[in-house]
Amino acid sequence: MKNSKDKKRFIALGLLPSLILYTIFMVYPTINVFYESLFKTGGLSGNKTFVGLANFKLLFSDSNFIRYFQNTIFLIVIVTIVTMFLAIIFASILSREKIAGQNFFRIIFYIPNILSIAVIASIFAAIYGMDQGLINGFMRLFNSNHTNVPFLGDRMYVVYSIGFAMIWQAIGYYMVMYMSTMSQIPEHLYEAANLDGAGKIRQFFDITLPLTWQTIRTTLTFYVISNINIAFQIIKALTGGGPDGASLTLLNYQYEQAYTNSSFGYGLAIGVVVFLFSFILSAIIHRLTKRDIMQY
Repeated sequence: MKNSKDKKRFIALGLLPSLILYTIFMVYPTINVFYESLFKTGGLSGNKTFVGLANFKLLFSDSNFIRYFQNTIFLIVIVTIVTMFLAIIFASILSREKIAGQNFFRIIFYIPNILSIAVIASIFAAIYGMDQGLINGFMRLFNSNHTNVPFLGDRMYVVYSIGFAMIWQAIGYYMVMYMSTMSQIPEHLYEAANLDGAGKIRQFFDITLPLTWQTIRTTLTFYVISNINIAFQIIKALTGGGPDGASLTLLNYQYEQAYTNSSFGYGLAIGVVVFLFSFILSAIIHRLTKRDIMQY
């Protein structure tokens, strides 16, 4: 009995520092954001007026908020789906097929993940440039009358251009994670499937995908949450929100309202919506991807 109590006391003392730090730097700031969003305040000054849910009511009559919410949904939901899909496909090909230079391709795919956001923004600024950009220059090789496309300067293209940059940045990281899981799948399962006449596509859906599912499920939730910050950083570095705010997301709009327009309470109300959006989306993903765990 004494040893059991000592063990519990040791575990509690070991966890206490982490629990204190987590409370100070995670729990308290989160609660404080909810609290401060109920006030109207000018910047970071101490002068504030309690307005209750007025900031939240204002959100849903704010056309900019609705527009930036649509951008957020696209860059978080659609980009996540495309990134995960391509990462799984590439991981499966590089894991199962006999391709020369497999390690080379793994390194090439992973390199974008180790680059800073500033470097990625510089790369895509050079690719999307209207006059000297790589894409427009390449298109002029085949059509001397080609009209330069303003990928970062037109509402029609800018969000899609940012989405492509985000996919390029993340796909290699998740591909490597899936390859690590796929490499642990016993080879005899594929050999048995071959003997039964199952083709490569059937093997992918019946063996590879089910046995990689738990990793996919975990990375989906992780990417959705991290993608909110990545989108903010890439937009800040690549377009600054332009043209005319067409590429802004909720997090960019929150920053603009809180620290540029000195509407701190309103900015925090946007932050609350971002928090709830990411939490609800993660819960939906967790629910939709729930399935029985398959063992090797």
